[in-house]
Amino acid sequence: MIISVLNHALMITSFVLIMMLLIEYINVQTRGAWQQKLRKSRFGQYFLGALLGVTPGCLGAFTVVSLYSHRNVGFGALVAAMIATSGDEAFVMFSMFPLQALWLSLILFIVAVVAGWLTDRLFKRPARFLAKEDHELELHQETLCHCFSAPDIIHQLKQITFSRVLLISLVGGFLFLLTTGTLAPGEWDWKKITFTVGAGFALFIIITVPDHFLEQHLWEHVVKRHLMRIFIWTFGALLAIHYMEAWLDIGVWIQDNLYIVLVIAVLVGIIPESGPHLVFVTLFAQGTIPFAILLANSIVQDGHGTLPLLAVSGRAFLWLKLVNIAFGLLLGIVVLYALT
Repeated sequence: MIISVLNHALMITSFVLIMMLLIEYINVQTRGAWQQKLRKSRFGQYFLGALLGVTPGCLGAFTVVSLYSHRNVGFGALVAAMIATSGDEAFVMFSMFPLQALWLSLILFIVAVVAGWLTDRLFKRPARFLAKEDHELELHQETLCHCFSAPDIIHQLKQITFSRVLLISLVGGFLFLLTTGTLAPGEWDWKKITFTVGAGFALFIIITVPDHFLEQHLWEHVVKRHLMRIFIWTFGALLAIHYMEAWLDIGVWIQDNLYIVLVIAVLVGIIPESGPHLVFVTLFAQGTIPFAILLANSIVQDGHGTLPLLAVSGRAFLWLKLVNIAFGLLLGIVVLYALT
């Protein structure tokens, strides 16, 4: 059990680390131009957040958390992403009831964009959630990064630094465990391919970037500030959820009263885990619960998407869940009343 939880935590932490490396690299290469465009377009943030969120799995949600932690998107975009995402349950839904799952994804996308816009209207100072966190992407204007120069690469590898060796070992080890099936056994689905391609590109970045970029952006900003916190929070949360599920039979909670079941579906949605929500997916597939309850649960639950957010800002996690609960209850009650 511990090994399973550890593997899961390593997969999540590794992907978040890879996304942070890529974001840092793109930021320096474009000299921050994309940040300014994204920050100026609030609707673009909501659209991007909802689009990444509605993508099946948790990878899109992890990406939005990385963007939010670097202050490239606002709290509204984060809300949009987490409302739109259904985590790994999306794969199950598309396999069990593809047409209804497609309609659900479309509804979640629309609700997510609207919810993101409303959230930014209601929260006048959402930046306070990150007020004590220094996650701003840094640009060192005095140094132009020539991130790919063959003579420099050879020189850097001959006089390789400790931080470069450690980063190569971390990402290279992750890539080796992934390709050999040690870390993620099973068939090569699109998620595993995405992890592998991302890790390969991250390894390319670590090997080729100059020492200044590696030390200031990758080592100081990403690894030292984020890596251990994300892993500890993710591992601890997954371990706690495992023991909670072992002692708590969520299926017993299901009642005949639809409004009680609706509240239960929303409360279960708070759990940052892809698993408990399959109860409602299965019940809907069997025709036991109406669409409104599945919709409410899907709005509130985020799969594993919010686990890295715990390491970034506990306040942002709390307020995000409160906002999602409000939208989930409101939409669930309206749709349930309209269809019954």
